[in-house]
Amino acid sequence: MDGIVAAGGSASVHGGDVSDPAAVEMMAEEVGRVFGRLDTLVLNASGGLERDADPGYALRLNRDAQVDLATAMLPLMPDGGRIVFVTSHQAHFFREKGDVPQGYAPIAASKRAGEDALRELIPEFGSRGVGFTVVSGDMIDGTIIVRLLERRDPSSVESRRAAGPLPTIEEFARMIVRAGTVDVAGGHTFYVGGDDYVAANTVG
Repeated sequence: MDGIVAAGGSASVHGGDVSDPAAVEMMAEEVGRVFGRLDTLVLNASGGLERDADPGYALRLNRDAQVDLATAMLPLMPDGGRIVFVTSHQAHFFREKGDVPQGYAPIAASKRAGEDALRELIPEFGSRGVGFTVVSGDMIDGTIIVRLLERRDPSSVESRRAAGPLPTIEEFARMIVRAGTVDVAGGHTFYVGGDDYVAANTVG
């Protein structure tokens, strides 16, 4: 946030549990009260690898909360607004590949379910002039997910590093900005890193 301000912008923080519908509603009310509108919504929440997570948490967070948040914020979004859903290659291609790091299957399945549920809402988004895009990334160097995977299944991270340098957080962030601004068809997917992984799953 300090970097945004230093660059001449403005920033504020509102904390809330996006898996709690009441908290999501409060967040939407706060955005409406303070700003009056929301031009871009980035759905970047993800979880389920936490040691104390209950069996249903991944689906509640990665699917249900994403739909609830998009639905709650949609009335605040003007014509030309954009919703960006952030996911991983392992989740985006879960149906095609299914081969994911140890312990990651519930997260991958729930993230794919979230993407599918949001894609079903594209006609509703479009009726309001709001676009929807997806950003799918390879393992992103320096993120908590990679650190958790290194503890649970070190070989999965080693194999991705062996295929080439992992994309950085900065590269991922730049693609999210692109997904929120460029003119593309609704539902377009932007890929970050893992060219070998993407090619292997999109042939035909």
